Amino acid sequence: MSPEEHYRKGMEHFGEDQLEPAIEELPQAVFKDPDFGDALHALTMCYFHNGNFDQALRYGKQFSALEPTNPLAYTSLSMIYNAKGMIQ
Repeated sequence: MSPEEHYRKGMEHFGEDQLEPAIEELPQAVFKDPDFGDALHALTMCYFHNGNFDQALRYGKQFSALEPTNPLAYTSLSMIYNAKGMIQ
């Protein structure tokens, strides 16, 4: 499958609140295309909603490094840092 197909499949799972299957699918999109910002952001949010803030932070930082002008990157990082109790 192409990176886009993995992304779409992962997003279908995410939209159905099936986080584990989404977390299995989305890294395949990132593996095949490390510069796939939407897939990185989706993976960040899957881990965030799954409560795995360390993994969310890992992918969130990767997303913000890839797309430093994208406000979603910093919004996501702020949410993660807040959930981890690192900011108020």
